[in-house]
Amino acid sequence: MSVNTETQGVSTKLVAFHLPQFYPTPYNDEWWGKGFTEWTNVTKARPRFRGHYQPHLPADLGFYDLRLPEAREAQAALASQYGIYGFCYYHYWFNGKRVLERPVDEILRLGTPNFPFCLCWANDNWTRAWDGANKQVLLQQAYSDEDDLNHIRWLAHVFNDPRYIRVQGKPLFLIYRSQHLPSPPKTTDRWREEARRLGIGELHLCRVENNYDDDTPTDPRSLGFDAAVEFQPKVRLLRHRLPQRAMQRFFPHATNHRFHPYSELVSHALSAPAVTYPRYPGVCPSWDNSARLKRKAWALTNSSPDQYERWLREVIRRAQIQQGNDKIVFINAWNEWAEGCHLEPCQKWGRQYLEATYKALHPST
Repeated sequence: MSVNTETQGVSTKLVAFHLPQFYPTPYNDEWWGKGFTEWTNVTKARPRFRGHYQPHLPADLGFYDLRLPEAREAQAALASQYGIYGFCYYHYWFNGKRVLERPVDEILRLGTPNFPFCLCWANDNWTRAWDGANKQVLLQQAYSDEDDLNHIRWLAHVFNDPRYIRVQGKPLFLIYRSQHLPSPPKTTDRWREEARRLGIGELHLCRVENNYDDDTPTDPRSLGFDAAVEFQPKVRLLRHRLPQRAMQRFFPHATNHRFHPYSELVSHALSAPAVTYPRYPGVCPSWDNSARLKRKAWALTNSSPDQYERWLREVIRRAQIQQGNDKIVFINAWNEWAEGCHLEPCQKWGRQYLEATYKALHPST
C-alpha cells in the first residue's frame, strides 16, 4: 500500500491524536509502580453514579503493548479501514530527554506500519495530578535557545520520513502548550531558520487551542505559527452552566467533579462563531477522565456514536467548503482510554464509533 502524506488538493483528512503510554517504562515504574501503563488506570476505574459508563475496556485490539510491532500494525490497519488518514503521536521532549519514545522510534526504525503520522509536542510538565501544572512535578520542562536548536535538529530526521504528514509540502508539527514557551515567535523563527539550514525547507507549525485557563484563542500567526488546531472537548467553556444541585445528584460524595451532557458540547461547538484566522477544527467521541482522577474529574455524559457522527459530519462539511485551507480535521482521540476518549473499539460500543467516523466521511454511502 502506498502512502500519500500530502494534503493539498485532496478530500478531508481525519487525523487522530495517539497516546503512546501503553507499555512500561522506567519513569513510570519509579513514579507509579512496577509495570504501570495507561491500562493500570483504565482497569481500576469504577462508576461514580448510576448509569455511569466505567470502566472503558478494550474489545477488538485487547490490552495491547505498544512495544509490539503487531500491535502498532493492527492499530493502523483498523484506523485506515474506517477512514482515519493518520495518527498524531504525542511527543515528549524535556530539554533533550525523551519519554514514551519507543513506539515512534520503532516506527521510524522498522518503516512500519506504512501509515501517515505527525507529532504533537506535549510540552506539559509531568505531574502526579495529570494536569501539567506546577505542583508535585515529576518531570519539568525547561526552555532555552540551545534547546530550541537541539529539538529541531532531532526532529529533522523524523520530518524526512516519507510517511510524515505534510501541508503544502511542509512538515506538520503541533505544539500543545505554546503559551508556555518563553517567546513563541523567537522559538518558531529559530526552528524555521534551522530547518532551512538543515535542508528540511519550510515548516507548517500549529499551536493547539486547548482546555486550560491560561490559553486564550488568538491568531496563531501573531505568535509565529501558521495555524491553530482546535482541541476538543472544550469543557472549560461549559462547566459553569451546570447547577450545583445537578452535580450533587450525580456525584453526591464528590461535588468537586464537573460534568456536562455531550449533546450540549456538540451544540456549543456547532453554534460557535467562525474564527478569522487559520484553524483546523476538532471533534471528540466522548470524554471522562475519572479513571485518572479521584477529585476534579471532567466527564461528558450520554455520548453516543450517532451524536458524534452528526458533529463530525457537519465539521467535515464546513471544512470542505472553506476556501484556502487544507482540509484536515483532528479527532481526540484514537486511544485515550483513561480519559474515556477513544475510537478504538470498546466492550460497550464495539466498532460503532469507527463506523460513525466512516459514515461521516462518506455521507453518500
